[in-house]
Amino acid sequence: MITRSVLALGLVALLAACGADGPPTRPEPKERPAASGVSVHGTVKMGVAYP
Repeated sequence: MITRSVLALGLVALLAACGADGPPTRPEPKERPAASGVSVHGTVKMGVAYP
């Protein structure tokens, strides 16, 4: 009984804290790093081989 009460109180406290610091904001876009000049080429095959 006490365990359920503690868990319920913890859940209510967690949900009450959502948005406490204001509305959500989008993160600023990250700068893309310069191209490295490395390229990878090849072929990949997947499947099942039956004997």
